[in-house]
Amino acid sequence: MCVSLHAQTTSKTSYASHHKKADYRRSSIKKSRNKKRSVDNQVTKQGGIIQSIEVYGNDRVETPTVLSYMLAQPGDPFNKDLLDRSLKTLYATGLFKDISLHRSGSTLQIKVIENPIINRVAYEGNSKLKDTDIQKYTSLRARSVYSPSLIASDRQRILAMYGAKGRYSVTVTPQIINLSHNRIDVVFRIDEGPKTLIKKLTFVGNHAFSEARLSQVTSSKEAAWYRFFSSSDQYNPERVRYDAELIRRFYLRNGYVDFKMINATGELSPDHKSFYITYTMEEGPQYRLGKVDARSNVENVTAEKVQRMIPIRKGQIYDGKEIDDLAKDIQETLQSQGHPFAVVRPEIARNPEKKIVDLLFDVMEGPRVYVERIDINGNTVTQDKVIRRELPIAENDPFTDTTEKYIKQSVEDLGYFKTVKVEKSKGSAPDKRMVSVNVQEKPTGEFSLGGGYSTDSGVLGNIGLRQRNFLGTGVDAGINGTMAYYARQADFSITDPYFLGKNMVAGIDIFYLENNYQTYQNYAENRYGATFRIGYAFNNVLSQQWTYSIMERRVHDIWSHSSFYILDQKGYSFLSQIGTTITYDTRDSRMNPHSGTLVRLGGDFAGVGGDTKYVRGKIDAAQYFPLDDFTGNRDWTLSISGGAGYISDISGHSHRSVIDNFYLGGNNLRGFYDGGVGPRTHPISHVVEGKSHGEEDFLGGRFMYTASAQVNFPMPASRDLGLMGRYFVDMGALGGMRVKRRYTNKATDGDRYTPIWGNSMTPRVSTGAGISWKSPFGMLNVDVGIPIVKQRRDRVQLLRFGFGQQF
Repeated sequence: MCVSLHAQTTSKTSYASHHKKADYRRSSIKKSRNKKRSVDNQVTKQGGIIQSIEVYGNDRVETPTVLSYMLAQPGDPFNKDLLDRSLKTLYATGLFKDISLHRSGSTLQIKVIENPIINRVAYEGNSKLKDTDIQKYTSLRARSVYSPSLIASDRQRILAMYGAKGRYSVTVTPQIINLSHNRIDVVFRIDEGPKTLIKKLTFVGNHAFSEARLSQVTSSKEAAWYRFFSSSDQYNPERVRYDAELIRRFYLRNGYVDFKMINATGELSPDHKSFYITYTMEEGPQYRLGKVDARSNVENVTAEKVQRMIPIRKGQIYDGKEIDDLAKDIQETLQSQGHPFAVVRPEIARNPEKKIVDLLFDVMEGPRVYVERIDINGNTVTQDKVIRRELPIAENDPFTDTTEKYIKQSVEDLGYFKTVKVEKSKGSAPDKRMVSVNVQEKPTGEFSLGGGYSTDSGVLGNIGLRQRNFLGTGVDAGINGTMAYYARQADFSITDPYFLGKNMVAGIDIFYLENNYQTYQNYAENRYGATFRIGYAFNNVLSQQWTYSIMERRVHDIWSHSSFYILDQKGYSFLSQIGTTITYDTRDSRMNPHSGTLVRLGGDFAGVGGDTKYVRGKIDAAQYFPLDDFTGNRDWTLSISGGAGYISDISGHSHRSVIDNFYLGGNNLRGFYDGGVGPRTHPISHVVEGKSHGEEDFLGGRFMYTASAQVNFPMPASRDLGLMGRYFVDMGALGGMRVKRRYTNKATDGDRYTPIWGNSMTPRVSTGAGISWKSPFGMLNVDVGIPIVKQRRDRVQLLRFGFGQQF
């Protein structure tokens, strides 16, 4: 009697049990019944010893190969358990479709039917995934042995790949096409279907925060027409779990210490086109801070000193993240002050009855560990020294928990690497550590092509080429050109961040600039020259930069009916100027600051040669205040800024160019035209085609001051849109005529007499609102400014906007 077993092949065509069975064409994979993979009693009932083993039916697989998989060998008894295990071992090879064992006297006969060879693996109907992408994650290959289990697993992998792309209605139908010589083609027929989007986000158990507020916290979003550039409305189970953690952190930051996320589930709709996500939670009560104390056993670090570093006070809403961040800040401050092994651990004591949390910052000595050696690996382009000079530590320096973070951050900030990994290992002694910085290079060359529109320059386009890590030296070099309706510019710049191997930034800019000020001036200006720069940092927040500029300037194409103030400017001037700027910057972000201070103090001296001689001073300051405690939303920020500038001519020199003056309006005083505040000429009347016209010249001034208060806030729309709003109040004034010659005496100047208005230091005030849209095509800024305090004949501008992109 013969016992045979056929491998099972699946014909399921869907990702889950919801999916319908597919209708196969030609020869499709069919379900076969599982036959019992065991040896029939007829093979072993007579007992005895196996004298020999014979193999039949094998064509490709050699007989010794088949025998090598057999556990039963000549000399072994006809034991049912032994033969049963041998049979299962043969099936496990995946080489055979059918195996049967026979007994002929003392001979064991093995009859096999080999699995066919795969001639070709093809995919049909796939457009969202390329064949090569699918092949990276599947196992079946041409000229390999067919295995039903491999087809089933490959099908599941394909379904999982589409699931990761938010397509859960996909069907995958594996089909076998029989060929001659025991060969087959395997075809996966794929019906991708539509994306499976999130229909609804539901929150159960929330009382303190609305569904709309919690929806802003999660990265998963409900499907909406405007999310065509985003994948946030596509269902992803990993993202759902991540969102549950985001919600938990959100509640902890708002004082809900007892918060529990009970469940986060995603349910597929019956039509497989959408998901319904439900978050079930228990909020618990909101806690506030009780006592806030400090304790220290570190030498020369008293509890009172630590207490002074703690800005939070009793009665505040408990914020777990803020406390953890504060503990890290205190620890890093102490380590920078000569206590490298100081460790700060926050401890809390919860009082559910009073709904308060007592807080203790415990400062203690951590283990003393030192750096034995630092290795840099993976930098095939960037030179070793470029990386090492950025590291905050060197050999034999103390090594703490925060050291690893700063090493990684400092190397990532270079922007030269895809990945940065810091690994530590034991050194030659228990208190020694070997540190390895493993990097993976990425391209640092950039080609940019862009376009846009601004109120000042009109329609514009630009093109640029830049290499941020030239020859692996860390030198930043680039060339850029801009063409606009009212301006043209070309410049070449090169910057060495470690000039002469020192902690100094040095560079040079060579430029050509042409401005046709037809939007608010009656002349054009050309400049070409070079600026040499060198800067250095005193510490993490204080830095200084020096510049030396030489340039040739030309004022030309003056409108024939301009005032003599502007006609006097016609021609060339040569500027040789040295300047310096000291910057104090504690902002948490340069691009989108939420807290911190920025102060810039600068001065220019023109007169190191050249025919333009003056001294100019400037100061600007800004303070950013987070409004988290008032709004419960960290997207609200208040900024208060101000600035002032003054330019003074060197005694005895009369070559005063209005192009060096201060101008007020536009970006620095919204609601007013560029140059629309400050000294301006009375319109000069002239007749064109029988009609009288009048134009005025903006002259700028010597002294200017500005102040502004602005609140940045999120728009009542999905964050995916990239919208932010702002409300502002601007104030400023500009005065002090600075021209080559005055024409304000009617008796002596004759027909050159030109009255001046706007020369007043009376403050102008405007208020308004604006929107910034980080669109897929670039940043769009729109501001509406309304003057509420202005002088007669000030030039006002209600709407101002700019749009641009680099891609």
